[in-house]
This record gives sequence, structure tokens and C-alpha cells, in this order.
Amino acid sequence: MKLQRNGRSKALAIGAMALVGSLSLAACGSDENKTTDAGSTASAGASKSAIECGKAGQLLGAGSTAQGSAIDVWKVAYGAACSGSTITYSGGGSGAGVQQFNQGKVAFAGTDSALKPAEVDASKEVCKTGQGINLPMVAGLVSIIFNVDGVDSLVLDGPTIAKIFDSQITKWNDPAITALNPSAKLPDAEIQAIHRSDDSGTTENLTKYFEKTSGGAWSYKPSKTWAGKGGQSAAQSAGVSAQVKQTKNSISYAELAYAQTNNLKSAAIATGASKPVEATAANAATTFAKAKIAGTGSDLALTLDYATKDEGSYPLVLVTYEVVCDKGNKAETLDALKGFLNYGISDAGQQAIGAKGYVPLPAELAAKVKTAVAALA
Repeated sequence: MKLQRNGRSKALAIGAMALVGSLSLAACGSDENKTTDAGSTASAGASKSAIECGKAGQLLGAGSTAQGSAIDVWKVAYGAACSGSTITYSGGGSGAGVQQFNQGKVAFAGTDSALKPAEVDASKEVCKTGQGINLPMVAGLVSIIFNVDGVDSLVLDGPTIAKIFDSQITKWNDPAITALNPSAKLPDAEIQAIHRSDDSGTTENLTKYFEKTSGGAWSYKPSKTWAGKGGQSAAQSAGVSAQVKQTKNSISYAELAYAQTNNLKSAAIATGASKPVEATAANAATTFAKAKIAGTGSDLALTLDYATKDEGSYPLVLVTYEVVCDKGNKAETLDALKGFLNYGISDAGQQAIGAKGYVPLPAELAAKVKTAVAALA
């Protein structure tokens, strides 16, 4: 059911901009579970009042590496507030997470792409009395990261990015790139394009962007599995970021947190607005403010406008969903699941991950997630 009233869109816009105003973009990213530093410990302690603890227990999750840093913040805060409760989250990518959820191995899965009909059908075997639903919990943006000799800033557009990743453009001084960067000293060097080797929701979001903006240059269907020709590959967001950092004249795609952690430059995107749009959380918030709900009932899958031409609206955005059963969750983990998700979507939880390079969700959307979490059974 899509949002139909202008009032809702306006509320989304107000909520997003109010939240994003307090962002600090000192990002920290990792695909691995890790010990939290003193800063995160302090955040955990400060947020205890926002956490309602249920029955103690171990909660398992897996999937998207895009939300790895966010989960790290939330699980430390929840564990500190709720004695005897442990949250364990393994990455592996969105595809692996959904697969493990539908095999009954984890209580929730993180995915950067909403469940497909076949995946919802498969979830009914695990959820028994219900089915898997998408709850948007972590919002961010996909940076086009680059490491090019002598180039500090770069502007690209949909067709050019698509052609680069499909080996149709192979030199940095190609006329298509120089036309977008007339003052840059682009080298006569081969482009080292790097894509994800694992099934990735980030890849699917990038290819959805190509579908809407490449003018047919990207001939493949959007997918979690990479389909472009040529290039190198690396596993997970941390892997592609590390490879760009150590490879001259390279380009890839990763969430803003990983770009910041690795001190990598991000390209601005020419969208048709009056000037290219920088990859910032504030610009991504402008896009999220206009997101529409496409799911029905308690499913809150979103429709995102990858082809936006609005001023200051960054088009390559990404939302990570926590996939859970609407009904049929295991009794021994239901309390912990609801408590953990409630903290993550709370104002405190969203602000905590804002300091890690993510975009706090608009207030109206967060309220809908809270209602869905309360109804889990």
C-alpha cells in the first residue's frame, strides 16, 4: 500500500531533516563482529533508558554488511542494559542472511533489498503461522568510491558509471568522463573496476539505479548477483573498500561508512539538478524523506526514487531491512527480538548510528516500524 497523502510525505520530510541536522559523520565500519571502543560504550550507557529488556537470552542474526557498524552499536547498548542477553550478528551479505533466515538458523536477517515473493513464500515454512516481513531499520547511501592518481574530486552520472562497471569505458581519460570533469587532470590509465563477489543488496541497489538512470547502457536486470562484464571482485563492503584503497586508478561502490573509515573519496553524481550532488548523509536524507511505502499490512518495504533530479537529493540510497516473522517467532527469543528492534528504531538508537555515517529514518516511518515491532508474535 503506497503512501497517498501529501501530508504523509511532508511529515517524512520534516522528520528526516530534523533528525539529520544533528549528524556527525565520523564513520566506523566493519564486516566483522567486534569489541566496541570507549565511545560506543559511553553511547551504550547513555541509551539504557531507551531499552526495554525482555526475557534474557541469545539472539542470532545474519546478513547485510552495510549495517554492520549499526548492529555493533545496538548490540553493545542492548547487552549492557539487559543482563544475560547476547546479540550475535554475522555478515556474509544480504543473500546469505535471507537464506539463513528461511532455513530457521537466525531470528532476524539484514537485507539491503526487500524480500522477493518467492522468499516470502519460503519464509512461511519457518514462520509457521505467519511470514517474513521487511522492517526498515538502517538507512544510508552508496558511495561511488575511487582512487585515481592526481584526482581529488570526481563527477559521474548514471550512464557513465554503468559503462565503467560493464567495461564499456575502460580509460580514466575517456571523453565521457572528461566531459563531466573539464578541470580534472584525468590520467591515461586503465580503470580498475571492482564489484562485490558475494550476493549483495548493495549490488542490487546499484543496479536498480542503473536501470533507472543509465539510458539503457546497463542491459542486465537488477540483482544481488553481479552481472557486468570484466573487472575485479572482492567480498563484502569491507573487501571492496580495502581493495580500492590499495589499488591505483580503481573504482567501486560501498556504503558511506566504509568510504569514511578507509579515507576514500566519493564521486558526486550529476542527476540533472543544477549542480552535481555530493555523497553526504544530509543529501541522502532529502531522498529518504520522499520514500513511499510499497509493502502491505505490517510489511514496510519502501519504494526509493533512484532517478530523482531534485536539488540536493542524492540518488544512490540504500535501506537495510530487518527481516522477521510477523507471527510464528520462537517464544524463547521473541522478547529479546522485540527489545533489540525497539531500541534500534528508537530516537536514541537512530541517533547513535547517525554518528557512524548512517541516516536516521524519518520520524513517521520510524513510528510505523515501532507499531509493527509491537505486534510481532
